[in-house]
Amino acid sequence: MSSTSTASVPGSGPAAIRCRIGARGVSRSFGPVRANVDVTLSVRPGTVHAVVGENGAGKSTLMRILYGLDQPDSGHVVIDDEEIALTSPRAAIARRIGLVQQELAIIPELSLLENLVLGEEPVRFGRIDWATALRRAEELSASVGVDIDWKAGAALTSIAIQQQVEILRLVYRGADVLILDEPTAVLAPAQAEELLRLLSSLRDAGRTVIFISHKLDEVVGVADHITVLRSGRTITEIARGEIDREGLAALIVGDSEVAERSVSRGDPGETVLVVEGVSAKDDRAVLRLDDVSFEVRSGEILGVAAVAGNGQEELAEVLIGIRGAASGDIRLDGASIGRASIRKRRLAGLGYVSADRKHEGLALGLSLADNSIATPALHGLARGGWLGPRRVAERVKEVLDRAAVRYGSSSDPASSLSGGNQQRVVLGRETIGNPRVLVASQPTRGVDVRGIGYIHELLRRARDEGAAIVLFSEELDELRELSDRIVVLHRGQVAGMLPGEASRSEIGALMLGNHSPEDDNPDADVPDDPTPGHPRSPRGGETV
Repeated sequence: MSSTSTASVPGSGPAAIRCRIGARGVSRSFGPVRANVDVTLSVRPGTVHAVVGENGAGKSTLMRILYGLDQPDSGHVVIDDEEIALTSPRAAIARRIGLVQQELAIIPELSLLENLVLGEEPVRFGRIDWATALRRAEELSASVGVDIDWKAGAALTSIAIQQQVEILRLVYRGADVLILDEPTAVLAPAQAEELLRLLSSLRDAGRTVIFISHKLDEVVGVADHITVLRSGRTITEIARGEIDREGLAALIVGDSEVAERSVSRGDPGETVLVVEGVSAKDDRAVLRLDDVSFEVRSGEILGVAAVAGNGQEELAEVLIGIRGAASGDIRLDGASIGRASIRKRRLAGLGYVSADRKHEGLALGLSLADNSIATPALHGLARGGWLGPRRVAERVKEVLDRAAVRYGSSSDPASSLSGGNQQRVVLGRETIGNPRVLVASQPTRGVDVRGIGYIHELLRRARDEGAAIVLFSEELDELRELSDRIVVLHRGQVAGMLPGEASRSEIGALMLGNHSPEDDNPDADVPDDPTPGHPRSPRGGETV
């Protein structure tokens, strides 16, 4: 196996390294956009260092520079206290630096063990020595306190396990600096806590971890040091214990104080959406939804809570028509849409915010204008089969202004926007036409603190304008803040219906199939995921 020796730890001797990895005066521009401006970063060896900031603050660009995927226009990368030119990922790997990006590189057709050792397989007598590979994998996972079934097929394991394997693959190859871009963005709360424990274990073993996160509670809880970026510039570095979540949020957005999120409930009207006895199977023909029924009224947000892999993804897909139901029916304003196409559902007044904005919510290569009108419900802009430029321009401005999107020109590609602004384009487009039903799946995933506030207000505005909203979120506090009612799924069935103000322990108990919480602590953590999730395959670059 590749060497897994670690860098020196501060205080370990006269030659102890002060900066294992960092940046000194780094600037990087893309045309007129200045992504990084004179950025300074110093990450001490054997620590967990968080880099935080709003979408578009320059975090991902900086991480790409630290891994050699991009080069600065000026300034230097610092490795082991020396300024160097890091010209490629190969050069970074040679310096024992590894990167896990938001899009996982797991190969679903292989086992977890095969994914771990791919390209670095132990060989004996000209053949891959799988016994040795398994022994090394088990030693590696045991050394950091995680339990992984290495023989399991990657496609049959949860995103959380795949994330752990991605990280351990770097360690297996000898990396002692691990750069993680939004590692918990797609994880349920209990899964995120498990990953954070893994990061702490890696630090305790002497490795250095840099991670980007918008989840400030995680940052404050696990990071030894925090660097704040704003508008591409380094604002400050903070040590553990020097700041709380609210103070960090204020530094990120540049406000003297950050108002607490408001909680307001809707004024529900008539029943708009009826889901009756719906069952559905996943891509492997496994039953994931089993006789699910509920109703949603106009002016109401119904939250859906579930541990990953318990049917919430299939439910969202069945509602929009991406996945067919095996049985049951769905009615919108009294008319059955259970067998209707996606287009017919959209024309009937169903809006959709996909959890996968890059592949389903937007066509990143197309302009903001094209993306702003890319739904059947907005095709009333056409006259005689032609889109009128003035009407289109007016509608595009309405969509982008409604969502407070920060952009240069409506002719710019959607890929030019930060993740948060991309998500606002989707929300603006899907709520501009006063949909009868809005299915919103993970609407704030990977969005910064300011962006989350904008998105919450857009959802409340759509609710107040009469939409019946079905909200899927892995963030229990988000569900409690926005929902009028919360339906809880467990193993594909409705475990219960709770009021929006229900405690975390009440929701968590139902998520695990328990009908009463084990304690009355409203801040109790949701227990671990009892069932593995399953990955979703991107469906191409089309909006739905």
